[in-house]
Amino acid sequence: MRQRITKHDFRFMPSGYGHYKVTYTSPVTGRQWTAVTSEMPLIDATKNCEDPKVGDLNYLKKVCKSWKH
Repeated sequence: MRQRITKHDFRFMPSGYGHYKVTYTSPVTGRQWTAVTSEMPLIDATKNCEDPKVGDLNYLKKVCKSWKH
């Protein structure tokens, strides 16, 4: 059964001025993906929001999974 994505699937760490290091952990497999982003509207819509939208969380997950080091 598919689990709904939540804010608790992400870890946010400041990574310099206007940047966050975001780690997404899959609730099913436990696998992790990490990205550094300066997209502050996305951070505000997820980390700084009490009840973030599922669409914003899915977009942040996509950012984490597609980021190249």
